[in-house]
Amino acid sequence: MIMPRGNDQLLLPVNPLWVGFTLMVAFALNVVPMGRLPAMPDFLALVLVFWNVHQSRRVGVGLAFAFGLMMDVHDGAVLGQHALAYTLLSFFAITIHRRLLWFAVPSQTVQILPLFLAAHAVSLIVRMIAGGMFPGWELLLAPIFEAMLWPVATWLLLAPQRRAPDPDQNRPL
Repeated sequence: MIMPRGNDQLLLPVNPLWVGFTLMVAFALNVVPMGRLPAMPDFLALVLVFWNVHQSRRVGVGLAFAFGLMMDVHDGAVLGQHALAYTLLSFFAITIHRRLLWFAVPSQTVQILPLFLAAHAVSLIVRMIAGGMFPGWELLLAPIFEAMLWPVATWLLLAPQRRAPDPDQNRPL
């Protein structure tokens, strides 16, 4: 098997409990009232896209839809606003996940930014069609912050999978 250029080491298999835990922590960060500003990054969207890219068979569009409905209920938003945005975000993340893994992490940030922009645009359009107020131009900062958090998310979420350097020269892996 040809290894992508961005990966310099083999990773251990991901623990499904770790995936579930990180998704629940991201959901909790979105639910915690931190003075919900329009420029506040959507942590759940970031973690969903990360696991869609790295574990596309475990975290899919259905899970994104379920988390989107939970966010809609929590925010009191139009039912389906976040669900539609997260579903489209996950679909397109799964679509580009093989190509994305060939890039280094800083280049992945540039590749992921349009996905976050589109998700926020879909959410804004649904909100505006339903008669909501325009949250302001600070909303354009949220996808940029989410893309800037991509390297941090990659480092944190892949940490349990990294192997410790093994000094034994007799084992090839």
